[in-house]
Amino acid sequence: MRRVLWLAPALALLSLGACAPTLKTELASASRGAPLATPGYDWHLNEDAEEASLSYGMAETDDVPLDLSCRPGSGALQILQTVAENHPRVIALESGGAAETYPAKAEPSAMHEGLDLTAVARPTDPVFLRFRKLGWLATYGPDYRTPLVAQQGSDQNIDRFFALCG
Repeated sequence: MRRVLWLAPALALLSLGACAPTLKTELASASRGAPLATPGYDWHLNEDAEEASLSYGMAETDDVPLDLSCRPGSGALQILQTVAENHPRVIALESGGAAETYPAKAEPSAMHEGLDLTAVARPTDPVFLRFRKLGWLATYGPDYRTPLVAQQGSDQNIDRFFALCG
């Protein structure tokens, strides 16, 4: 009988937690498995005295699903993601179980169909610390999860970018 008495309140608490709506539960769930690199895609570092950027995409093309940029030493990142018009106005990122959802501003994309979402983050956010360690970051939304995986050897670009941003 004692087991039944403590089980009922525990189940009630669990059911209340399941009912609480959060933005993260509205987005596709993030996986903890390590994804494989996509042939032709990689993290590319561009740097000068004014700005550093780490872009994931195909070299020498406009195919860039995600771009991170910063002013060197600023301690702040700008995130840019191109999405469909009906996408929630957030940028959701995950790496190795660490996930962050950033409120984003939306503007019509000048280069692609859809919207450009921009958000501000810190290089010390847990998702970026995991990204530096694992070499991959995933974007996710209501019906997708897209892993952005560094090719072998390009993890140096990731470390260099975050060192520049401070």
